[in-house]
Amino acid sequence: MTETPFNPRDFLTGLFHRAVEVADPMAVLADHLPERPAGRLVVIGAGKASARMAEAVEAHYGPCEGLVITRYGYARPCMGIEIVEAAHPVPDAAGEAATARLLDLVAGLGPDDQVIALISGGGSSLLVAPTEGVSLDDKMAVNRALLASGAPIGQMNVVRKHLSRVKGGQLAAACAPARLLSLLISDVPGDDPGQIASGPTVGETGTAADARAIVARFGLDLPQSVRDALDRPTGVVAPDDPRLARAETRIVAAPSASLEAAAGIARAAGIEVRILGDAIEGEARDLAVEHARMAKSLRGEGPVLLLSGGECTVTRRGDGVGGPNAEYVLAAALELDGAEGIHVLACDTDGVDGAAEVAGACIGPDLPQLARMAGLDMRAALDRNDAHSFFAAVDRQVVTGPTLTNVNDFRAILILPRL
Repeated sequence: MTETPFNPRDFLTGLFHRAVEVADPMAVLADHLPERPAGRLVVIGAGKASARMAEAVEAHYGPCEGLVITRYGYARPCMGIEIVEAAHPVPDAAGEAATARLLDLVAGLGPDDQVIALISGGGSSLLVAPTEGVSLDDKMAVNRALLASGAPIGQMNVVRKHLSRVKGGQLAAACAPARLLSLLISDVPGDDPGQIASGPTVGETGTAADARAIVARFGLDLPQSVRDALDRPTGVVAPDDPRLARAETRIVAAPSASLEAAAGIARAAGIEVRILGDAIEGEARDLAVEHARMAKSLRGEGPVLLLSGGECTVTRRGDGVGGPNAEYVLAAALELDGAEGIHVLACDTDGVDGAAEVAGACIGPDLPQLARMAGLDMRAALDRNDAHSFFAAVDRQVVTGPTLTNVNDFRAILILPRL
């Protein structure tokens, strides 16, 4: 029997799919669910994985009362929990209306009631309740400015929290005196619960002064109403607030577990694995150069796989269609310049890199040749932040559709021995 030739692209995409699979709410949620309470059981949530999480809750309990907000196209069939779709990464009126209904749902709960909050990445834009004096259009402008600024996700969220009536622990306070269990799927470096979806059920230590400093640091051009709001006291809830006394938070899926699952497959195939970290931040193109140089230095050491996770950012310079994962792959390809035996994949585990319905890209040493054949300039594409258009033209995109989970970026570089 002829042995199937090793295909690096199939291998890397297989690792990515395994990383997504182990973060599926259906696989991780049930063990964390409490017994039904004496009073009402109310399920709420927001995020790209929240509808799938709601589906997992009802697979355990049966029909439940509740409302969950997810991204357009990410709904799942539920028996009792209402699933509402809204916009991401820039909020819209559907998200604002759904958030108001969610807050109404938890109003007036008593101490015998139990709230289960299903929180995942993307909740920052899906939970929309602007603070007094700030309109939805203002919030949309803030999100666009933050996304284009290159600011780390943690600093973006400080600003978002202080412009909201639901983030920074305010949703948890609204549930009191009911018992609250928040189940989180982490998409943030370091798995800080206060940063996942801007921490709607977690107390916050940051201040409005911190938010103003971030606005100044990144030169954000914000509406005057937003600047005025940051000059006033906000409703953000401190960690020691008594309204949070019956709130518990658990992370049920995180990037580290997904990286380890991928690493296990590679080790079983006889490949040395080096996990560079699951909480790496920074400008996507700069990190790509660093990792590509590391890969080139390892070409004499046999098969090696470099894995990393976290959340890169892109400072928008051009008018192209891109995202941090595709930009990482394109910048790595430029640095590698067709280096023999090195293959690169970077994808977002939610299936959406930036605002495009594309998970990311996967390339090998043939990319410069493919670009020349297509009449494309790799450097020009990077300068325009146009990585998605570039990889679509050379057929090197990774497209998954909604994965129904979200444990952030998955990056893998495979270094094979020289022939």
